[in-house]
Amino acid sequence: MNTKILIIGACGQIGSELTLALRTIYGDSNVIASDIREGNDELMNSGPFEILDVTDKIALESIIRKYQIEEVYLMAAMLSATAEKFPEKAWQLNMNSLLSILDFAKDGLIKKIFWPSSIAVFGPTTPRENTPQQTVTEPTTVYGISKLAGERWCEYYFNNYDVDVRSIRYPGLISWKTNPGGGTTDYAVDIYHQAIQKGSYECFLSEGTILPMMYMDDAIKATIGIMQADKANIKERSSYNLAAISFAPEEVTAAIKKHIPEFTISYDPDFRQKIADSWPQSIDDAKARSDWGWKHEFDLASMTKAMLTNLKATIG
Repeated sequence: MNTKILIIGACGQIGSELTLALRTIYGDSNVIASDIREGNDELMNSGPFEILDVTDKIALESIIRKYQIEEVYLMAAMLSATAEKFPEKAWQLNMNSLLSILDFAKDGLIKKIFWPSSIAVFGPTTPRENTPQQTVTEPTTVYGISKLAGERWCEYYFNNYDVDVRSIRYPGLISWKTNPGGGTTDYAVDIYHQAIQKGSYECFLSEGTILPMMYMDDAIKATIGIMQADKANIKERSSYNLAAISFAPEEVTAAIKKHIPEFTISYDPDFRQKIADSWPQSIDDAKARSDWGWKHEFDLASMTKAMLTNLKATIG
């Protein structure tokens, strides 16, 4: 397949693994990675890379024309906890970049877009258990507000200009390959690192805080799956609910203790607790499963085994 693909935000938590997966499928030279900074050696040495500030629309267009890009994965964003500290900067990054890409597609410069949304579009008035595809969306964070606005823009550009933009609402994502990136669910990444390095972890969320989570391998599978699906099967043009597993800090602790019995956890909730309390505990993703065949593979036990095995091999 000779489809020319641009990954924006390729050095981030999702982008770094997505880039390598897409290069395996489409060929190294056909997948152009870009970010505002350079990434790890594996990403940098496996294919083309461009330094790009996605808020610079002229530079963005130049790269799209240079490589004759057909598909764009717009992964650059400022995440929930960081966005609360820099709200105007977060809005500019999260929204202006999307509008630029949508305009390029409207003008025929690119053919297909992937843009990630998040469970952050939900809020305290949303049903917290088995949150349905269509429901109340009243986010209370800057990140959530930007994602909700982005969903509406995606649907608008599809309805009015037939822009083929596809989106999923990621839950908390867990990976051993990249460090936490400023999200409210990132305790579920850091806890594995600390289990190996220190044998203990102080959690910034309280005991009993249940949140939807997903192992990164499943997230990459879903991202590529929705982009490869037939256009006629993509019925939701705002964003699809996506789910795998839900758990609280004490549950992931119990899973870790099966491998590291001496591991302990303590709790010191901070400002992120309020954010977590506004999000669902579980997600109904029946539409994604029926429309384009989504199915997750990893549960808490298999994810924990994979995380600890890989982290022990990389950080000792």
